[in-house]
Amino acid sequence: MSISRQTLSAVIVTFKSDQVIHDCIQSISDQIKIIVVDNSNDRKFKENLEKKYKNVECILSSNNLGMGSGNNLGLKHVKTDYAIILNPDVILKKDTIEEIINCSNQIESFVILAPISTDPKYPNYKTKKNIDDIDYNLPFKVESVDGFAMVLNLKRINKIESFKNYNFFDEKIFMYLENDDFCMRLINEKENIFVVPKAKIKHLGAKAVDDKYFHEIELSRNWHWMWSKFYFNKKHNGFFIAFFSVFPNFFSAVLKFIFYFLVNKKNKKEIYLHRILGFISSLLGKKSSYRAKIEF
Repeated sequence: MSISRQTLSAVIVTFKSDQVIHDCIQSISDQIKIIVVDNSNDRKFKENLEKKYKNVECILSSNNLGMGSGNNLGLKHVKTDYAIILNPDVILKKDTIEEIINCSNQIESFVILAPISTDPKYPNYKTKKNIDDIDYNLPFKVESVDGFAMVLNLKRINKIESFKNYNFFDEKIFMYLENDDFCMRLINEKENIFVVPKAKIKHLGAKAVDDKYFHEIELSRNWHWMWSKFYFNKKHNGFFIAFFSVFPNFFSAVLKFIFYFLVNKKNKKEIYLHRILGFISSLLGKKSSYRAKIEF
C-alpha cells in the first residue's frame, strides 16, 4: 500500500514552541491527523491548538522527555500505516506531501522517506555516495536522515523484532543523534532509506524553542551534544573508539573554558563548562539527566 493523506499522520514534539508551531501546522494538509506531544506540559497551549485546528490532538507530557522519547509517545497514538516526524520549526512546501505520495508509488520497498532541506549548505541526509553523482530528479538511497523531517513506514518497521513495542528512538538519548541511531539500526536490518528531492521543506534551525529561553537552551544543547556523541559512539563502536573520538572535543572545550574564564565572558564560559560536564557524565555512564532551567 502506498501513502495517502488518509494513511498518513504527523507527529510533532514541542517545548515552548508557541512562536513557530502554527506555521508548521498550517503547512500540513488539514486532511492529515496531527499529534503534538508537548514536553512543557502547557495546558493552555494544548487547549489553544485543539480549538484552532480540528485535525490536531495535543498530548501533554508530565516531564520533558526530549525528542526521541517524545516521538515514541506520539507514535503510540498514531492509527495510520505511515507517520511523518517533524520538528515544530519545519515548514512544508505546498506540494511536499504530494511528492512523497508520488514517490511511495514508485519505490517498492522503503522504511523511511525524507523530504529534502531547501538549504544546500546544510543537507539533511548522510550518504556514502559522491554528492556530484546524485541525480536530484529521482529519489536516492542514503545512510541516514535528520530527525526534523522523516516519513516512517510504520507497518514495515513494526514487523522488525527489535523495533516492536514502539522501540523506535533510543529513549536514553534526550537530544542529538537519536535519528542517526534509529537509521543505523534500520540499515543494519537491511532496510532502505530514501530522500525525495522533489519534496522540499524549510527548516528554520534552532528555532523550535522561544527565543527568550535561548541561553538556557544553548546550555542544554551543548551538554547533550557531548553526552550523546560519546554515548552513540560507545553504543555502536565500543568505549575506546568513543573516548578517542570525543576526547578532542572535550580537550578543546577545556581550553576554551579556561580562556573565557580568564577574560570573564560568563555566557561563553558556561557553554564550554556544560560541554565538559556532558562528556564527563556520559563517560561515567550516567543518564542524560540535564534539563534546561525553565519553569513549566
